[in-house]
Amino acid sequence: MTLIFKSDADSWADWRQHLRDAAPDLACRDWDEPGDDDSVEFALVWKPPFGELRRRFRNLKAIFSLGAGVDHLLADSDLPPGVPIVRMVEPELTRGMTEYVVLHVLRYHRQTPLFEEQQREHVWRVVPTPTAPKRRVGIMGLGVIGQDSLRVLSALGFALSGWSRTAKSIPGVTCHHGLDGLTAFLTEVDILVCLLPYTADTDNILNRNLLDRLPRGAYLINAGRGGLQDEDDILAALDSGRLAGVTLDVFREEPLPAGHAFWDHPNVTITPHNAGTAQAWSGAAEVAANIKRIRDGQAPLNIADPAAGY
Repeated sequence: MTLIFKSDADSWADWRQHLRDAAPDLACRDWDEPGDDDSVEFALVWKPPFGELRRRFRNLKAIFSLGAGVDHLLADSDLPPGVPIVRMVEPELTRGMTEYVVLHVLRYHRQTPLFEEQQREHVWRVVPTPTAPKRRVGIMGLGVIGQDSLRVLSALGFALSGWSRTAKSIPGVTCHHGLDGLTAFLTEVDILVCLLPYTADTDNILNRNLLDRLPRGAYLINAGRGGLQDEDDILAALDSGRLAGVTLDVFREEPLPAGHAFWDHPNVTITPHNAGTAQAWSGAAEVAANIKRIRDGQAPLNIADPAAGY
C-alpha cells in the first residue's frame, strides 16, 4: 500500500515525516522517485500533470487534494474513472483562511489603508470609525471556511450576512441563496468576502453586473479562486469609486504578471495565494484517517462532487 505525493508548493520532507507518524504502515514516495506504480493506491497532490494519474497509477483508490479546492484536478479531462477525489478539510487550513479573512475585514473596517496613506503624507486627521455592529460584512460561500470565518466575525460583533448556492441556516447570520437571493445580499454589504469554489457557474461571477449592486464605496476581499473575478471589471469599479478597496489572494494568472495593473493600483492589496495552506502536521492525520476508512470498507470523508465542481 503506497501513497504518491506531488506538489511544487509544499514540502515533501515535512509531509513524508508526518505521514509516517500518522500511518506507519503506509509507504510514501515522491512523484519522481523510482518505484512500482502498480502498488500506488493513494495520491496526495496539488496540480499534477494532466493525464498522468490515470496513465501511471492503475490501482488508485483515492486522490487527495492538498488544497481545499479541487478545480486543479477536475480540469483534467483524463482522470481515472470512478476514483473519488477528496477535498483537504483540516483544522489548520481552515484556521489560516479565517485569519486572513478577519485580518483584512478589520483592515478595512478600521480604515487602516487610509491611515497608512496619511502617515506617508505626514497628515494627522481624525476620521470617525463605526464599531463592528454598524459594519455589514457579507460572505459568499458558506462551506467550512465561510462558516468558520463568520463564527469569528460574529464574536467581534459585525453585522453578518451570507450567500450560497443552496439554502443555509446559520445562527446570527442573514442567509441568502441562489441567483434570486443575490441582489438582496449584495445591497446590504459594506465588505464583501468571496470564498466560493471555482465552477462553471461561478466563473467570472465577480464582474461588473455583480459589483454594481454593491453600495458605493464597498470593499472586496477574494480568497476563493482567481477564475471568479473579472479583473478588468474590478479595476473599473475601483476607478469609478464603486469599490473603495480590494484585497486579492488569487488571480486568473499566477504568479501575477509583473506588468499587471493591480501591482501599482493604490487601492489594491495583493497576497501570493497564501491565505491558507494545509499544514503537514495536521493534514497528514486527516489523510491517514481517510485511508483507514477506505481500508475498512467505508467511503472517505469530504468527497468532491465533480458534477457540482467542488
